[in-house]
Amino acid sequence: MEAKHDRTMKRIFLMINCILLATGATGGPLIIRLYFIHGGNSVWLSSFLQAAGFPIILIPLFISYIIRHRQITSIPHSSTLKMVTMKLTLFLYSTIIGVIVGLDNYLYSYGVSRLPVSTAALIVASQLAFTAIFAFFLVKQKFTAYSMNAVVLLTLGAGVLALHTNADRPTGESSKTYVMGFVLTLVAAVLYGFILPLVEFSYSKGKQAITYTLVLEIQLVMCFFASLFCLIGMIINKDFQSISREKNHYGLGEAAYYAVLVGSAIIWQINFLGAVGVIFCSSSLLCGVVTALMVPITQVLAVIFYKEKFNVEKGVSLVLSIWGFVSYFYGEFKQAKKMKMKPTLANELPQNQSITNP
Repeated sequence: MEAKHDRTMKRIFLMINCILLATGATGGPLIIRLYFIHGGNSVWLSSFLQAAGFPIILIPLFISYIIRHRQITSIPHSSTLKMVTMKLTLFLYSTIIGVIVGLDNYLYSYGVSRLPVSTAALIVASQLAFTAIFAFFLVKQKFTAYSMNAVVLLTLGAGVLALHTNADRPTGESSKTYVMGFVLTLVAAVLYGFILPLVEFSYSKGKQAITYTLVLEIQLVMCFFASLFCLIGMIINKDFQSISREKNHYGLGEAAYYAVLVGSAIIWQINFLGAVGVIFCSSSLLCGVVTALMVPITQVLAVIFYKEKFNVEKGVSLVLSIWGFVSYFYGEFKQAKKMKMKPTLANELPQNQSITNP
């Protein structure tokens, strides 16, 4: 009974984190593009904002501390409660991953500054293929025919865009600049595909029990060092001096400028929070699938709000992507149904034996 309750709670927790991830994966690209199309020019500032909302994590960490404190005080002769549960090994892993995240944020921001958000979103969908490859080598991810089919279809869907890279090039932008944005966005997708399994790998090599409190601490460290990496880039590029100039000439006004910056930091932190939660509850592969699943929604919203083109290549890519999503989740449904039947068969055998052998 207790095991069933734990499974139910884990599913609810996984669903909540999937919603957080979906919200961030959809809203993040849209708000970054909003910054650039109305006069924002700083790629380093945009990449910094993708991790700078990490102080938000202190809120759930504080709540977790209060809950753990109440639990320990109710137990006689209990040990002293530690404020920080992370050990040195995981701290070092989190630091390294954080720097890689900072680099990935920069590459992605550069790509979005040059490409329509619908195109960038479809390119990023190819990260699922790279997540699958790295997950296979780092965490020994097991694949089914359905998950492999999903990976192939999603990769083809993103690859179709490369056939006509100039089809939706923004007016006034050179072909060279557009291609550079395309390439760097693809590199960002590869790097993100590496980051997700690396986070899961660090969980297994951390030499301590992985709790959600520890997952939040890992995210805090990762985002801190990702922000630090981008902050150094801002200082070197002298972006702080340009902020005052940007806000005065921003197309939507000064108040909207600051709202976009703050909103970007919050939405991307929601995205990170959902990502590490999904990896904690399930796997890095599912995290990649949910991220890719938001591509059609991001595309539709970009066409509605930003009046972006929806050409034939994007249509074909979208169909292949949806086909891949359906394939993956159908495979997961069949696998869950199969696993559900196993305990039933196992329970029936002792009952039959007890009848014949009283």
